[in-house]
Amino acid sequence: MSAHEHLEHAEHVESASHGGNKKIALLISVLALFLAFSETLGKSAQTSAITYNVTANDLWAFFQAKTIRMTVLNTASEQLQIETDRAADPDLKAKLAKTVDDWKKLIARYDDDPSSREGRKQLSERAKEAEHKRELALARYHHYEFASAIFQIGIVLASAEVITNIAALGWLSGLLGVLGLVFTGIGVWAPHAVHLF
Repeated sequence: MSAHEHLEHAEHVESASHGGNKKIALLISVLALFLAFSETLGKSAQTSAITYNVTANDLWAFFQAKTIRMTVLNTASEQLQIETDRAADPDLKAKLAKTVDDWKKLIARYDDDPSSREGRKQLSERAKEAEHKRELALARYHHYEFASAIFQIGIVLASAEVITNIAALGWLSGLLGVLGLVFTGIGVWAPHAVHLF
Protein backbone atom coordinates (compact mmCIF):
# COMPACT_ATOMS: atom_id res chain seq x y z
CA MET A 1 0.00 0.00 0.00
CA SER A 2 1.36 3.40 -0.96
CA ALA A 3 1.57 6.39 1.35
CA HIS A 4 -1.21 8.04 -0.62
CA GLU A 5 -3.50 5.00 -0.08
CA HIS A 6 -2.68 5.03 3.68
CA LEU A 7 -3.61 8.70 3.85
CA GLU A 8 -6.92 8.12 2.03
CA HIS A 9 -7.72 5.18 4.31
CA ALA A 10 -6.93 7.26 7.41
CA GLU A 11 -9.13 10.10 6.16
CA HIS A 12 -11.97 7.63 5.47
CA VAL A 13 -11.69 6.13 8.99
CA GLU A 14 -11.55 9.61 10.54
CA SER A 15 -14.54 10.76 8.47
CA ALA A 16 -16.56 7.70 9.52
CA SER A 17 -15.56 8.27 13.11
CA HIS A 18 -16.68 11.92 13.01
CA GLY A 19 -19.93 10.94 11.30
CA GLY A 20 -20.61 8.41 14.06
CA ASN A 21 -19.80 10.97 16.72
CA LYS A 22 -22.21 13.42 15.13
CA LYS A 23 -24.98 10.82 15.29
CA ILE A 24 -24.20 10.09 18.94
CA ALA A 25 -24.08 13.83 19.68
CA LEU A 26 -27.49 14.17 18.06
CA LEU A 27 -28.79 11.19 20.07
CA ILE A 28 -27.47 12.77 23.29
CA SER A 29 -29.16 16.07 22.37
CA VAL A 30 -32.50 14.36 21.71
CA LEU A 31 -32.25 12.37 24.96
CA ALA A 32 -31.43 15.61 26.83
CA LEU A 33 -34.49 17.26 25.27
CA PHE A 34 -36.72 14.38 26.35
CA LEU A 35 -35.10 14.49 29.79
CA ALA A 36 -35.98 18.19 30.07
CA PHE A 37 -39.61 17.42 29.19
CA SER A 38 -39.89 14.55 31.66
CA GLU A 39 -38.23 16.60 34.41
CA THR A 40 -40.59 19.53 33.78
CA LEU A 41 -43.64 17.26 33.76
CA GLY A 42 -42.36 15.53 36.90
CA LYS A 43 -41.88 18.79 38.77
CA SER A 44 -45.35 19.95 37.74
CA ALA A 45 -46.91 16.67 38.87
CA GLN A 46 -45.01 16.82 42.16
CA THR A 47 -46.22 20.38 42.81
CA SER A 48 -49.80 19.35 41.98
CA ALA A 49 -49.58 16.37 44.34
CA ILE A 50 -48.38 18.60 47.18
CA THR A 51 -51.10 21.16 46.45
CA TYR A 52 -53.85 18.53 46.40
CA ASN A 53 -52.48 16.96 49.58
CA VAL A 54 -52.62 20.30 51.40
CA THR A 55 -56.13 20.92 50.03
CA ALA A 56 -57.34 17.49 51.18
CA ASN A 57 -55.82 18.02 54.64
CA ASP A 58 -57.45 21.45 54.93
CA LEU A 59 -60.83 20.07 53.91
CA TRP A 60 -60.58 17.18 56.38
CA ALA A 61 -59.62 19.65 59.14
CA PHE A 62 -62.65 21.78 58.24
CA PHE A 63 -64.78 18.61 58.26
CA GLN A 64 -63.48 17.78 61.74
CA ALA A 65 -64.15 21.33 62.95
CA LYS A 66 -67.75 21.05 61.68
CA THR A 67 -68.09 17.73 63.50
CA ILE A 68 -66.88 19.29 66.74
CA ARG A 69 -69.24 22.26 66.32
CA MET A 70 -72.13 19.89 65.63
CA THR A 71 -71.34 17.82 68.73
CA VAL A 72 -71.03 20.88 70.98
CA LEU A 73 -74.17 22.48 69.58
CA ASN A 74 -76.11 19.21 69.77
CA THR A 75 -75.13 18.78 73.43
CA ALA A 76 -76.08 22.39 74.18
CA SER A 77 -79.43 22.04 72.39
CA GLU A 78 -80.25 18.85 74.32
CA GLN A 79 -79.46 20.64 77.57
CA LEU A 80 -81.53 23.65 76.52
CA GLN A 81 -84.39 21.33 75.54
CA ILE A 82 -84.41 19.95 79.10
CA GLU A 83 -84.56 23.50 80.45
CA THR A 84 -87.33 24.32 77.94
CA ASP A 85 -89.40 21.37 79.13
CA ARG A 86 -89.01 22.48 82.76
CA ALA A 87 -89.78 26.18 82.12
CA ALA A 88 -93.07 27.36 83.61
CA ASP A 89 -93.15 30.80 81.99
CA PRO A 90 -94.75 30.51 78.50
CA ASP A 91 -92.70 33.42 77.08
CA LEU A 92 -89.43 31.93 78.33
CA LYS A 93 -90.51 28.49 77.09
CA ALA A 94 -91.20 29.93 73.58
CA LYS A 95 -87.84 31.73 73.47
CA LEU A 96 -85.97 28.63 74.57
CA ALA A 97 -87.87 26.46 72.08
CA LYS A 98 -87.02 28.90 69.26
CA THR A 99 -83.32 28.79 70.25
CA VAL A 100 -83.38 24.97 70.30
CA ASP A 101 -85.07 24.98 66.88
CA ASP A 102 -82.48 27.45 65.48
CA TRP A 103 -79.64 25.32 66.82
CA LYS A 104 -81.10 22.16 65.27
CA LYS A 105 -81.32 23.92 61.91
CA LEU A 106 -77.71 25.04 62.29
CA ILE A 107 -76.68 21.47 63.15
CA ALA A 108 -78.45 20.24 60.01
CA ARG A 109 -76.66 22.92 57.95
CA TYR A 110 -73.30 21.94 59.43
CA ASP A 111 -73.98 18.40 58.24
CA ASP A 112 -75.40 19.18 54.77
CA ASP A 113 -75.10 22.57 53.06
CA PRO A 114 -75.20 22.17 49.27
CA SER A 115 -75.49 25.92 48.63
CA SER A 116 -72.09 26.78 50.18
CA ARG A 117 -70.57 23.31 49.70
CA GLU A 118 -69.30 23.58 53.26
CA GLY A 119 -71.47 21.00 55.00
CA ARG A 120 -69.77 17.87 56.31
CA LYS A 121 -71.12 15.81 53.40
CA GLN A 122 -69.81 18.30 50.83
CA LEU A 123 -66.47 18.71 52.62
CA SER A 124 -66.03 14.95 52.64
CA GLU A 125 -66.74 14.74 48.90
CA ARG A 126 -64.36 17.61 48.15
CA ALA A 127 -61.61 16.08 50.32
CA LYS A 128 -61.98 12.70 48.60
CA GLU A 129 -61.84 14.42 45.20
CA ALA A 130 -58.62 16.22 46.21
CA GLU A 131 -57.18 12.91 47.45
CA HIS A 132 -58.01 11.29 44.10
CA LYS A 133 -56.30 14.14 42.22
CA ARG A 134 -53.29 13.83 44.55
CA GLU A 135 -52.98 10.09 43.83
CA LEU A 136 -53.23 10.75 40.09
CA ALA A 137 -50.51 13.42 40.27
CA LEU A 138 -48.28 11.10 42.32
CA ALA A 139 -48.74 8.27 39.80
CA ARG A 140 -47.75 10.66 37.01
CA TYR A 141 -44.80 11.92 39.02
CA HIS A 142 -43.42 8.40 39.54
CA HIS A 143 -43.59 7.63 35.81
CA TYR A 144 -41.92 10.91 34.88
CA GLU A 145 -39.15 10.32 37.41
CA PHE A 146 -38.61 6.80 36.09
CA ALA A 147 -38.50 8.18 32.52
CA SER A 148 -35.98 10.83 33.62
CA ALA A 149 -33.72 8.16 35.11
CA ILE A 150 -33.92 6.13 31.89
CA PHE A 151 -33.05 9.19 29.78
CA GLN A 152 -30.08 9.96 32.05
CA ILE A 153 -28.79 6.41 31.75
CA GLY A 154 -29.23 6.63 27.98
CA ILE A 155 -27.17 9.83 27.88
CA VAL A 156 -24.41 8.19 29.93
CA LEU A 157 -24.34 5.15 27.63
CA ALA A 158 -24.27 7.32 24.51
CA SER A 159 -21.39 9.32 25.99
CA ALA A 160 -19.56 6.07 26.74
CA GLU A 161 -20.05 4.99 23.11
CA VAL A 162 -18.16 8.11 21.96
CA ILE A 163 -15.20 7.17 24.16
CA THR A 164 -15.19 3.40 23.60
CA ASN A 165 -16.53 3.19 20.03
CA ILE A 166 -18.71 0.26 21.10
CA ALA A 167 -21.72 0.62 18.81
CA ALA A 168 -23.92 -1.53 21.08
CA LEU A 169 -23.84 1.25 23.68
CA GLY A 170 -25.29 3.66 21.13
CA TRP A 171 -28.04 1.22 20.20
CA LEU A 172 -28.81 0.53 23.87
CA SER A 173 -28.93 4.27 24.49
CA GLY A 174 -31.46 4.67 21.66
CA LEU A 175 -33.59 1.83 23.04
CA LEU A 176 -33.52 3.45 26.47
CA GLY A 177 -34.68 6.68 24.84
CA VAL A 178 -37.69 4.86 23.39
CA LEU A 179 -38.39 3.24 26.78
CA GLY A 180 -38.17 6.66 28.45
CA LEU A 181 -40.70 8.01 25.95
CA VAL A 182 -43.00 5.09 26.76
CA PHE A 183 -42.90 5.89 30.48
CA THR A 184 -43.43 9.59 29.79
CA GLY A 185 -46.46 8.68 27.66
CA ILE A 186 -47.81 6.42 30.38
CA GLY A 187 -47.42 9.29 32.84
CA VAL A 188 -49.38 11.62 30.56
CA TRP A 189 -52.18 9.34 29.36
CA ALA A 190 -52.45 6.30 31.65
CA PRO A 191 -50.67 6.89 34.97
CA HIS A 192 -52.48 4.03 36.71
CA ALA A 193 -51.83 1.50 33.92
CA VAL A 194 -48.40 0.43 35.20
CA HIS A 195 -47.64 0.25 38.92
CA LEU A 196 -43.94 0.60 39.64
CA PHE A 197 -43.99 1.22 43.37
